[in-house]
Amino acid sequence: MFEQLTQLVQQYGGDSVVNNTAVPNEHNEAVINETSSSIFESLKKIASEGGGEQLAGLFHGNSPIDSSNPVVQQITQQLSGNLGEKFGLSSTASSGVASSLIPQILGSLVNKAKDPNDSSFQISDIINSISGNSTQASGIMDTISKYGVQFGLDQNNDGKLDVADVLVVTKSKGGIAGFIGKLFGSK
Repeated sequence: MFEQLTQLVQQYGGDSVVNNTAVPNEHNEAVINETSSSIFESLKKIASEGGGEQLAGLFHGNSPIDSSNPVVQQITQQLSGNLGEKFGLSSTASSGVASSLIPQILGSLVNKAKDPNDSSFQISDIINSISGNSTQASGIMDTISKYGVQFGLDQNNDGKLDVADVLVVTKSKGGIAGFIGKLFGSK
């Protein structure tokens, strides 16, 4: 997952890093790498500190992926501090880079994970990568499942979201894409 995340950072880093006069050119590649590392490490930290609800909310779409999102805020603060400390960027410059990049990158990551036609990011792979252990991954996936039950995706009324529910939806309501669309709130 880290490699795909780095590709997203490179994709969005043009204006915020490469074309930014506040970031010396000799630091461009290192700032991009630091951004990837900070996002990945921050997501792992959120998962390890019991932030499964926040992460599930990020992927479920019940919070906007902008500066008001708690996950975005936490990662932005972490990256901003790292850029100032490691590269000597002013607080204004490091904050500007972080607040510009983080919402774009997380938004793209979530959209790719939700898109059944894009296999570059899978929610389960992301959760497994950042959780560090199967108990945390299971907890986060359970939270995602809970949201699915709350939003009426429990097709057989057994109180959980599982393969049986997917099979019911795929046979009757638009296939797997319809199920994923319902799970993540897309139309």
